[in-house]
Amino acid sequence: MGSRILIADDEPHIREVVRAYLEREGYEVIEAADGNAALEHGRNSGLDLLVLDVMLPGRSGFDVLRALRSEGSTVGVLMLTARDDVIDRVAGLELGADDYVTKPFEPREVVARVGAILRRFGRPAGDGWTASSGEPGRLRPTGAFFDLAIDIDARDVSRAGAGLPLTRTELDILATLAEQPGRVWTREQIGQRVFGESFDTFDRTIDSHVKNLRAKLGPRPDGGSYVETVRGVGYRAARAVDQA
Repeated sequence: MGSRILIADDEPHIREVVRAYLEREGYEVIEAADGNAALEHGRNSGLDLLVLDVMLPGRSGFDVLRALRSEGSTVGVLMLTARDDVIDRVAGLELGADDYVTKPFEPREVVARVGAILRRFGRPAGDGWTASSGEPGRLRPTGAFFDLAIDIDARDVSRAGAGLPLTRTELDILATLAEQPGRVWTREQIGQRVFGESFDTFDRTIDSHVKNLRAKLGPRPDGGSYVETVRGVGYRAARAVDQA
């Protein structure tokens, strides 16, 4: 059986249709009709991903996501939001959702976005990463990237030995930028690299993930930001003075 996925929606028809399409792709699927059940499954059911509706009875999808992220969960989350409701989309992303689909949707789009999130979870290291000395499998960007250590296989980012609770999407954005410190990436380039063909052109998607990433990383040892904004273009990983 494939990855374990929860569909949390109070509309039985939506759960039934999405479940059928996901099971056709070999996923193991369980269901929840309200927010309390979704949170319980998120905590205890060994999930790889949640398909989480915003408007759930008992506890909203936002509340479920907020609770899971506050507890350190990095499980993948695909939010279902109202069509063209930018506020819902931004709110979900800023709470730590990996992606979103707007209602009404094509089930095949849900399947595609689920697959994209799960593939990112197992993405191998790129050419810009090398093992750090004395720690087999421990990966860092080529050269020193300040005080961060990134283990792609374990999906782990740490500073001075302390792990940082990044989501899959936040880690992939950091890894993409840190492969080439100083290189400027547009939002579209970051989106295509991290999300693949499922990425659309809603710029706030990348902005929201970067905002969360910066908050979790905190300041660099010299007081600056690990991820810098290039106005009118996009983002870049900071380059240390001795790398210039």
